Amino acid sequence: MSASPTDSSLRLSPLMRWLGITLVILLVLQIGVVLSAADWSDSIYQQLLIERLVSQTPMGFVGLLLMLISSRLDHPRTARTPIRWVVCVVSAVLALVMISVILLGLGGNQELVREADQTLDQRRGQLEMARQQSANPDNVKVLGEQLAQAGQLPSDATEEEKTEAAQEFIDKQLSQMSDQIKQAERQRNLAVNQRLIGGTISAVVLAVALVLLALVAVL
Repeated sequence: MSASPTDSSLRLSPLMRWLGITLVILLVLQIGVVLSAADWSDSIYQQLLIERLVSQTPMGFVGLLLMLISSRLDHPRTARTPIRWVVCVVSAVLALVMISVILLGLGGNQELVREADQTLDQRRGQLEMARQQSANPDNVKVLGEQLAQAGQLPSDATEEEKTEAAQEFIDKQLSQMSDQIKQAERQRNLAVNQRLIGGTISAVVLAVALVLLALVAVL
């Protein structure tokens, strides 16, 4: 005779429970490795911790969900079993951790933007200073002589040719500096968006999901 759906569920329940416990243990080990080298004053460590928590917590969420489902299968009429209380408590703790990640991520984003803006302001200042110097005919003339002495111009080059070569060299350098600033701006925006979407917003979604899981576990 074939096994009934109930018998199949009962055989599957222990497997789901131990699989869920294994995923939760793996989450604890992954986070424990990062916490063992804690340096809260280091922004790089903070970002590493946020990334590890956000990337690994879904594994723990799935593990807790499997534990809850197995408990429902084993004791469908019992409202609050010990395993459900474990799921509730662990989910609540992870939800609080996600809230801390949200606050830490917001502070880290502000610090990242401030540092990036300072670097960009320095580069913009250097570019403006270079433009002012290039507008001085004497500087252009000196540069033309230097190019001729370096062998980048014919030995019989006229003053006009030296000036044109120097101006082309300056324009090329200014263009490169401008391109570097634009690239730095794109990298800044990409890093901020990555931390905002991949870190803060993901942590918000996980916090809500974990709170709901904690409530479902004891209701």
